[in-house]
Amino acid sequence: MVNSNLAHKLDNENTIDVETNDIPLKWCSVSLSDVIFRGKRLEASVFDVEAIQALALINNGKYKTVPLYGDQGIVNKAHYGSRLKRNYVTPEHENSIGFISSSEMLDIYPRPVKFMVDGEKVHDLHVKEGTVLLSRSGTIGNVTFVNKTLSKFLVSEHAIRLECTDNSGYVYTFLKTKIGKKLVCSNIYGAVIQQIEPAHLTMVPVPDAPKEIKERIHNLIVESFKLRDESNELIDQATALLIDELKLPSISEFKQNNIKNSANVNAFSVKLSNLAGRVDASYHLPIVDAIVNHLRKYAEEVTTVGDERISSDIILPGRFKRVYVDEGFGRVFIGGKQLWELDPTNKKYLSNSKHNTRIIKELEISENTTLITRSGTIGKVTMVPKHWEHWVTSEHIIRVVPSSSEIAGYLNVFLASDYGNVLIKRFTYGSVVDEIDDNHVSQIAIPLLKNKDVQKQINNLALEANQKRYKAFLLEQQALEIMDNEVIFAK
Repeated sequence: MVNSNLAHKLDNENTIDVETNDIPLKWCSVSLSDVIFRGKRLEASVFDVEAIQALALINNGKYKTVPLYGDQGIVNKAHYGSRLKRNYVTPEHENSIGFISSSEMLDIYPRPVKFMVDGEKVHDLHVKEGTVLLSRSGTIGNVTFVNKTLSKFLVSEHAIRLECTDNSGYVYTFLKTKIGKKLVCSNIYGAVIQQIEPAHLTMVPVPDAPKEIKERIHNLIVESFKLRDESNELIDQATALLIDELKLPSISEFKQNNIKNSANVNAFSVKLSNLAGRVDASYHLPIVDAIVNHLRKYAEEVTTVGDERISSDIILPGRFKRVYVDEGFGRVFIGGKQLWELDPTNKKYLSNSKHNTRIIKELEISENTTLITRSGTIGKVTMVPKHWEHWVTSEHIIRVVPSSSEIAGYLNVFLASDYGNVLIKRFTYGSVVDEIDDNHVSQIAIPLLKNKDVQKQINNLALEANQKRYKAFLLEQQALEIMDNEVIFAK
């Protein structure tokens, strides 16, 4: 007999994320010859019903097909970096270079958290501009196009490099479509860690559209990723202006004064009057005080994000049971992991009818709002681009609504900087899952510059970067529309 009232408590608490999917049974018949053609594989995923439909659509399409890769393939070379022992170093290490995972490669402006020493050992982890990258393990089928930004980093061996003589943007666009991704994922193997190999891509058919269509799609993708590069350069310019105006040294140069180097562990003293009700060491790290004191010295004023001159609202949505629906029947829903992507992968759709009130009051986001992840990976910051308008984001993301467009870009540049990241993370609490809340965000220090023209310039550069990202999104959507209407579903 159960005497506990735990079940009753769980039923009434509004703190559990529940996702239910009533997926009908899918089945199909497969010929023996098809099993042999597929390498005598018996996994159901190889003969997925939707994959078979996608294959039939491509094979019976307007244009003949060619293999994605192989002797007659549209891709000349498909390979990935060799496995090696990763000896990570600090960013300050001589010849260090950022190392990007197959999920980070999807970000508009990848920010590596791991670094390796550049040299012969990691030579085949480099990627060239114009190469298409395809994730081959973990979440399989995610695709990106190597632009100037991404070419500066090493990329994990978990991404297959697809190199083409020409029209690599056409390959990227096809793999970005639902049909293309479904065909790639039909070749997955592995019981524990699922993956694909370059050899499997020989069985992925691609419509051999006329040269004019291929070039049109390719040029749109090249221009889209060029705009992403330009937006990143504008953000770099804005950040450089901020650092120069505030005479900020690098994070590593901030002296942690009060650290007792002779101790077996890092230690520092804190006055009782400065505890602020927090006895966790991370809140009182000397680097935090060093940054704030430096800002006070060189800024006209150091205020907080909660200042009405900075933000009109800081929203932390409550937790709730999510009801998902099919595409077209609800609002686009994204989480913190997708925050740095231009067109987030694996989008879900939240029911309008079930969550309409909550969506309007808490979840809906608007252009130029700054988003900050509040749990798990804390401190990821982005500014909402125009095409995210009216989308909804997870309750694990805090919304900072700027007081006006005159401060929106500046606010985002500071919070997204290395210095802003330290000031955000100082509020971290939790013994198992790290978190911050809206009250903490309102207390984050932010400087107002003495030179108002420089502050305005920083703000305008950030807003211009956000507009370029919106234009980049539109160009990619145009390429996808051409691929769908004039190639895949063409009559």
